[in-house]
Amino acid sequence: MKELRLMKGNEAFAEAAIRAGADGYFGYPITPQSEVMEYLMAEKPYERTGMVVLQAESEVAAINMVYGGAACGKRVLTSSSSPGISLKQEGITYMAGAELPCVILNVVRGGPGLGTIQPAQSDYFQSTKGGGHGDYRLLVLAPSSVQEMADFARLGFDLAFKYRNPVLILSDGAIGQMMEKVELEEQKPRLTEEEIRKNTPWATIGKTKDRERNIITSLDLDSARQERHNHKLQAKYRQMEEEEVRYELINCDDAEYIIVAYGTSARISQKAVDLLRAKGLKVGLLRPITLFPFPTKILQELSKKVKGILTVEMSAGQMVEDVRLAVGNQLKVEHFGRYGGIIPSPTEVVEAMETKIIGG
Repeated sequence: MKELRLMKGNEAFAEAAIRAGADGYFGYPITPQSEVMEYLMAEKPYERTGMVVLQAESEVAAINMVYGGAACGKRVLTSSSSPGISLKQEGITYMAGAELPCVILNVVRGGPGLGTIQPAQSDYFQSTKGGGHGDYRLLVLAPSSVQEMADFARLGFDLAFKYRNPVLILSDGAIGQMMEKVELEEQKPRLTEEEIRKNTPWATIGKTKDRERNIITSLDLDSARQERHNHKLQAKYRQMEEEEVRYELINCDDAEYIIVAYGTSARISQKAVDLLRAKGLKVGLLRPITLFPFPTKILQELSKKVKGILTVEMSAGQMVEDVRLAVGNQLKVEHFGRYGGIIPSPTEVVEAMETKIIGG
């Protein structure tokens, strides 16, 4: 039976991970995502489901514990905030190369460097272009509500195991800290060892009478083999682009202008759309839910119908590059952003649309 609660975004993600049948969480505290681990520690999921929760000695240790758990076919996850995710990059690219599933939550704070503990969206490049070395991609989900923080925990595991690939949930400090009503799914049982043996033939769980041992690594010193492996990975990413694009359209049917925004910026932009329409301006909102794969095709379709596009980001302008790549030189694309931890207001978005796009 589903359960209704009032929860913070970070807490909702943590509870949803337990209910998604997670086997283990390995993390390290950093503001503004520390409530994820604090909630898990207080909730004692080991007593509920057998799920392990461990504070590692560092972010580097945490991601390598995730690597080990994932290699055994377990449903494992970690969470951090911007500088902590930077420290995890080597482990993340190893997992992508080894084709291991896991869920990673980034509750973004302002940068660069240690920056501020206030919310931002300046990790877009790191998340969608591959923040570590090599030709790899993460499947990136961008929640804009506490409900989606919960929903994407379960969806993240489903997608991670479907593609044998890390899935990143790109949130921010506002969504992680805000409280909203959330509907929680029923408890999903953890997989038994026998189910893991049956469902994950790639997992390294030892040699038995009916199963050869698996060696999981991202290292291959044979260039020809490594190239074939890279071709396999690229084919997988193309499959994601064909099958996993998710987005939301708001007031786009008759729109003459479009705002593109995700996460907290999308919430603000939705109010801005209402204010602009009250002025008689036909403005719509495209909210990307997957940042990779990016909703390129729908943007291309919209670009044939509208006069201009404004991207709203809590950054100096990162997603705007993908929007411009999608629409080419068909129409005007401009960016409006606040950064350093400042959240833009709907009236600022209205002014930016009027000056940069409609009147520009």
